[in-house]
Amino acid sequence: MRMNAVLFYLKRHRLGICLSIVFTIIFLVTFLLYHLPAGAVLYPSFVSAVLGMLVLILDACHAYKKHKQLKALGTLPSALMESFPAVETQEDADYQSLISLLREEQKQLENQMNLRYAEMVEYYTIWAHQIKTPISSMHLTLQNEDTELSRKLSEDLFRIEQYVEMVLMFLRLDAESTDYVIQEQEIDSIIKQAVRKFSSQFIRKKIRLHYQPVDAKVISDEKWLLFVIEQVLSNAVKYTPSGGSITIDLEQPQTLCIRDTGIGIAPEDLPRIFEKGYTGYNGRNDKKASGIGLYLCRRICDNLGHTISVNSSLETGTLVRICLERKSLEVE
Repeated sequence: MRMNAVLFYLKRHRLGICLSIVFTIIFLVTFLLYHLPAGAVLYPSFVSAVLGMLVLILDACHAYKKHKQLKALGTLPSALMESFPAVETQEDADYQSLISLLREEQKQLENQMNLRYAEMVEYYTIWAHQIKTPISSMHLTLQNEDTELSRKLSEDLFRIEQYVEMVLMFLRLDAESTDYVIQEQEIDSIIKQAVRKFSSQFIRKKIRLHYQPVDAKVISDEKWLLFVIEQVLSNAVKYTPSGGSITIDLEQPQTLCIRDTGIGIAPEDLPRIFEKGYTGYNGRNDKKASGIGLYLCRRICDNLGHTISVNSSLETGTLVRICLERKSLEVE
């Protein structure tokens, strides 16, 4: 890198160096044509060359120092680029003026984008809350009927409600102010809430649930952790065939395990299942998968200080582990 800086410096000053050599040659040729002593040119030329080299080296060191300062500035965000090298030439002044204009334009664009994003988040948040009203109304209407059609509509409505909840969580995930309430939670209470939500699907698909009450407490946020467990259970119920089973237990010290006997996940899909929008082999067959559920689970677990991992193989089922023991979290 230093050699490149030297080459750039010599290239920038090549005109002055070449002119000095040309002028020396002109003086030498002129003295020779007039039969004057060549030493009268060579000696002062040598002294001038030595002095010129010293000045060139000092100037090159100054230029290299300036280069390192600019390179260090290049590693900072544009908003923090304040300490530019002192203006020494009109070219420096022009470049710094141009940079200031670009930074101001970038700041204006960022403000516009942030405003548009805030407006979009506000709109979809309002929409998600408004859509809950007709969903609740339809739930009440369907509760008064017990037909095959009403049961099918109730399941579709349940999925719609899940998707709305995913939208809300997605919008809140990157919000500047979050509603995390980190405190000691009864893990058994959270698991039971999730299981109760999917009870009708367990019954309809005749899926056996193996779960013994867990007497353990964790430091987490109830609402966000519940969403993660619900997403994992949703996938387990969705991809477990009728007559299968789902097991929920707690491994020591505080790792929640959710096992199913479903269709499993292809080995090539496992490294990418937490990527946003990635649906994998099962999702391509299902056509309705969004690839957002597990992505949200990973993001939420990261924010809560937990970890989530998946082990699976085709036709044998899937095991999801949510490690809840993190000393970095403090009770509010």
